[in-house]
Amino acid sequence: MEFRFGASDENFRAEVRGFLAGELPADWEPSSGRETVTDEQFTFIRSFTKQLAGRGWLTMAWPKEYGGGGAGHTQQLIYNEEMSYAGAPSGFGSGISLTGPTLMVHGTEEQKRQFLPGIASGDVIWCQLFSEPGAGSDLASLQTRAVLDGDDFVVNGQKIWTSGAHRSDWAILLTRTDPDAPKHRGITYLLVDMKSPGVQVRPLVNMLNGHAFNEVFLDNVRVPRSQMVGEFNRGWYVGATTLDFERSGIGRFASTRRVLEELTEAARERGARGSVRVELAERVIENEAGRLLAYRVAWMQSAGKIPNYEASMVKVFGSELQQRVANTAIKLFGQAGTLSEGSMGAPYGGRYAAGYMAAVGNTIAAGTSEIQRNIIATRGLGLPRG
Repeated sequence: MEFRFGASDENFRAEVRGFLAGELPADWEPSSGRETVTDEQFTFIRSFTKQLAGRGWLTMAWPKEYGGGGAGHTQQLIYNEEMSYAGAPSGFGSGISLTGPTLMVHGTEEQKRQFLPGIASGDVIWCQLFSEPGAGSDLASLQTRAVLDGDDFVVNGQKIWTSGAHRSDWAILLTRTDPDAPKHRGITYLLVDMKSPGVQVRPLVNMLNGHAFNEVFLDNVRVPRSQMVGEFNRGWYVGATTLDFERSGIGRFASTRRVLEELTEAARERGARGSVRVELAERVIENEAGRLLAYRVAWMQSAGKIPNYEASMVKVFGSELQQRVANTAIKLFGQAGTLSEGSMGAPYGGRYAAGYMAAVGNTIAAGTSEIQRNIIATRGLGLPRG
């Protein structure tokens, strides 16, 4: 069976490619693991994001009344694929991919009208306050507490691995509101102004000397009850929707396709033989399979469905594939492939050495492979727990 996009979709793809060719700097490269966004890069990202918003692309599949373009999910898929392939910035933070879609499902009408337009315009940056030092894969074990005091929640606790918190205006937060309930039942989902008194952000620097992650401390932070999403003590199920959106993207397969094309060209130039050529062929086939898995998720979203175990399939397959691609790259370049940025003789400026080290975390971030396989087993295959 051969899958094809319609003429209008292919015309839109050409339009996106033309825009990127004209507006993206020739020396722009996607992050390879260093992850630090300099002030200069951040300024460009904000400006570029405003251009995307002006074209109606930033949130093209959202309803028009909330600042979206009312486009179909197929065009959204094409846009995301082309942006990821080019390594282009499509906003900053989690507002577009996580906060907005979650509010579409669980938010009140007032919350949608208050928060969605700022995301759609690219003016408001969001981050995700979920993980804690003792609650990552077992997220329901989180200990950050919120207590009702009049019309406010008073929040105390610590969050960790929060991408972009140092540049964010708002955050989505999971917090425990009933310590005596079963751990999945006593959690509430809140929207937090990151400029609130009592919010402190500290940088976490990774092994590549990059700063994207942060730890966030909340000390008697007051959050109006009107900023609760979903039901009181039922926030776990709202958070599950957020995680489904986090794991379901086409982006990793589009960016990996670009990497594989570059590696294939390098293999030709080096006259690679034997197992490296076989591995490259295997990686290309695997990436094509992953792309089709992501297309399936997009189709589900276009039908008004929320992907669950299907999103986990995309996530576990894609993140493990990225590790295999990184291994193949180092095998292709040999010892020179381990040279870091700035080292004499480092292939592609040390990008693949950085990518190799960054790939270590791919099967951990956004839910470990073990968690994804549990979801696939129980919710997809109907296997018993334990």
